[in-house]
Amino acid sequence: MASISHHFVTMAYNNAWANHRLLKACSCLSQVDFVATRTSFFPSIKATLNHILTVDWYYIDSLERSIKSESPNNEAWKFFEPEEPFETCAELQQAQREIDLRLITLCKTLTDAVVNNLVSIPRHNGIHTEQISRILAHLFQHQIHHRGQVHAMLAGTAIKPPQVDEFFCANEAQLREDDFRELGFSEQEIWA
Repeated sequence: MASISHHFVTMAYNNAWANHRLLKACSCLSQVDFVATRTSFFPSIKATLNHILTVDWYYIDSLERSIKSESPNNEAWKFFEPEEPFETCAELQQAQREIDLRLITLCKTLTDAVVNNLVSIPRHNGIHTEQISRILAHLFQHQIHHRGQVHAMLAGTAIKPPQVDEFFCANEAQLREDDFRELGFSEQEIWA
């Protein structure tokens, strides 16, 4: 049976894979389509993808600092200024890839003994604490939620939305081979 800490590693890889597939499709949009006003929680594909990224920066910074026993970031609010730091999908795609790799690296350091340790999270009304496992579950759910919104917005363009709701079923490894090659991932790396 897989450990809970390994489950978070697989979630981090799956998250990076889903982001890769979605951003690859979005990179085929014209800049006009990328920034066009659409119906969703955020008003455009650009705004939604930037939101995913800035929230990742915020939480992953807090997780990394807590794991290293460092003080919370007194300027964590700067991750959200500007609200949309990237204008183009290409810029955003690179930044998302970097933060996805940081999340994978972070999850690889976890053990079952530490997943319930506390993370210090800077909030507007002070520092709050939460278990690592809960923050990670929240972060993955947040990504899934907003990727679904981008997926729906893509359906209103000429670009076919990619399938991003898959996990890592063993009998479907061949379906992700090209993506894994592009990402530098391997089945062995994830499941060893």
